[in-house]
Amino acid sequence: MTKKIEIPFGSSTLSLESGLVAKQSDGSIWARVGDTVVLATVVSSKEPREDIDFFPLICDYREYISSVGKIPGGFFKREGKPTEKEILVSRLIDRSIRPLFPSGYRKEVQVIVSVVSADMENEPDVPAIVAVSAAITASKIPFPGPIGAVRIGLIDNKYVVNPTTTQIGKNGSKNSLIDIVVSGTEDSILMVEGDGQEVSEEQFLEAVKVAHQEIKKIIAKQKELLGEKEIWEEEKYDEETKEKAQVFISERIERTYDFPDKKDREEFYNSMEKEFLLSFPEETQSKAKKAFQDALELNIRNIILNTGKRLDGRRPDEIRPVDCVVGILPRTHGSALFTRGQTQCLSSVTLGTSRDEQRIEGLHEEMTKRFMVHYNFPPFSVGEVSPLRGASRREIGHGALAARALEFIIPPEEEFAYTIRIVAEILESNGSSSMATVCAGSLALMDAGVPVKKHVAGVSVGIIKEGDRYILLTDIAGEEDHYGNLDLKIAGTDVGITGFQMDVKESGLTLDIMEKALYQSKKAREEILKKLYDTIAAPRPSLSRYAPRIISMKIKTDKIGLVIGPGGKTIKKIIEDTGAEIDISDDGTVRIYSPDSRACEDAAEMIRAMTEEPEPGRIYEGKVVKTMSFGAFVQFLPGKEGLVHISELAPHRVNKVEDVIKEGDTISVKFLGFDEQGRAKLSRKQVLGRTTKSKKGENGANTS
Repeated sequence: MTKKIEIPFGSSTLSLESGLVAKQSDGSIWARVGDTVVLATVVSSKEPREDIDFFPLICDYREYISSVGKIPGGFFKREGKPTEKEILVSRLIDRSIRPLFPSGYRKEVQVIVSVVSADMENEPDVPAIVAVSAAITASKIPFPGPIGAVRIGLIDNKYVVNPTTTQIGKNGSKNSLIDIVVSGTEDSILMVEGDGQEVSEEQFLEAVKVAHQEIKKIIAKQKELLGEKEIWEEEKYDEETKEKAQVFISERIERTYDFPDKKDREEFYNSMEKEFLLSFPEETQSKAKKAFQDALELNIRNIILNTGKRLDGRRPDEIRPVDCVVGILPRTHGSALFTRGQTQCLSSVTLGTSRDEQRIEGLHEEMTKRFMVHYNFPPFSVGEVSPLRGASRREIGHGALAARALEFIIPPEEEFAYTIRIVAEILESNGSSSMATVCAGSLALMDAGVPVKKHVAGVSVGIIKEGDRYILLTDIAGEEDHYGNLDLKIAGTDVGITGFQMDVKESGLTLDIMEKALYQSKKAREEILKKLYDTIAAPRPSLSRYAPRIISMKIKTDKIGLVIGPGGKTIKKIIEDTGAEIDISDDGTVRIYSPDSRACEDAAEMIRAMTEEPEPGRIYEGKVVKTMSFGAFVQFLPGKEGLVHISELAPHRVNKVEDVIKEGDTISVKFLGFDEQGRAKLSRKQVLGRTTKSKKGENGANTS
């Protein structure tokens, strides 16, 4: 049986239809807004997994190139591994729905979203989140949803709900001061992701408030799809084991404050667990271990709530000690080491040419990206052993967050023609490594001499909440992140916010709490910014001697053929003579690259000379290319000839051109302008007359 609902979606309507397709899945939704169509399906395994202690949720979002009537480029004519955008949207979906599944639910749940039609105006990411919520709501899977999701823009000082691609300006300069995706339940916020152009905390909060009002409307309509739910009860421990674990840990938890170092605390927790398990027979130790972990989490949360003192001894709003160093890598174009407590990031900046830009093929036309942040999280950073594979979804997500936060300060290509890549290597991690990446990246950009506007810093705020009691924690560390309810990452300048991401472990985050967290984050960000400016206050005045030199110039489009020459002969000669590399765009933009700045200047001068427009009254050195009875033709600019009439050859009467000049001579000529037919008129006589006059005084007397 099919059911269809329609929801207002910005200036359009989002329709959600269940039971139309993919009927063998547990739940499926055919979602359409404009001509953008996504299919969301969800399937749960028949039996729970016994070998894990986490919820096995898999979210995959895929954009098929066929949805816009294109065939993939390259050798393989089918979609390959997920693109960065597909991974980021998959994470948006995961982070929006994961907190609502029942505690202890161990059945595998797989969500697959396929973009099957795209109109290039209505982005499919937000409809995908809503469609997934509707699919789970219509299924038997236990889920206390539904949830809603919405994108908010701030355009011309107005908050716009679900703006189109054109409105928000995604494929060019942004029209919107804020681009934020929010998901939530009727009474709380679950996930926030986006960027801003130095927006204030008030503007950010207002955007979330507007989003939440729309979310409530989306949820109300989805309830019409509600299906019969499977009854799920979390595995219970026997009361005796549960009580024993609680008493055992509560008697020892105060000693945690004796171990401010993360590794020392981990050893303390492990020793407690071993001691506790020794009192149980081997066959019951696995259940006893789960009881111990639950009791440990509860006690850690309670001790912080009750004392207001954090496990490493800090106050709730206190950041860890910050240390910054720049120029630490001798051969990179810029580098920095940022350390905050036991979280440490080494960043390097590499400057490249337009040939180094990342080319992206997706639903939209092929695009290029000239600013990249690549975040690496090696296992040694947390003292673990793990094989190195390709970039994980987490690494891609954290890199994208840092890139959004820093992109605001990156100068436009017209001012700084370089491609910029930041590589962030996490050397040590104890919470908030993505925000350390923002800080290290900002330092490295200035060290590289990139003309950035200002510094960007980032910090994370967490919360521990039990009922109505809660405590906000600035610059969260390991256990506070693992056992806490919130991870709110905010990055920005001294003026406002440039990047943000928020995740919750369970629903219950109100707008009032978020507001307090925002202002607590702002105070910490200002403190970190001071450390960054104390380290390096402005970009270095010159680039590294190892960075390529680039000169960017503009020529008229009708001059492009002149610079290239027949069969590329002219441009090849310039490259051969100077050693520089040259790229010419269809709009007349010329970029000249070389490690040697002199080579760039020489090539630029050659191109300027070739494309220069003659200036009336200016004197040029030219070569006589042909003599005629009525005058001589002189090449006075590359590819440009003019006529020196016989009457303009000398101050005196000339009977025969060859009496004064001959082919191959180099002479000085004055450009007089163009005749009616567009031909250049030149004069040698006026140059010679000027030279003669300069040898006399103002009264005509000879001064020599």
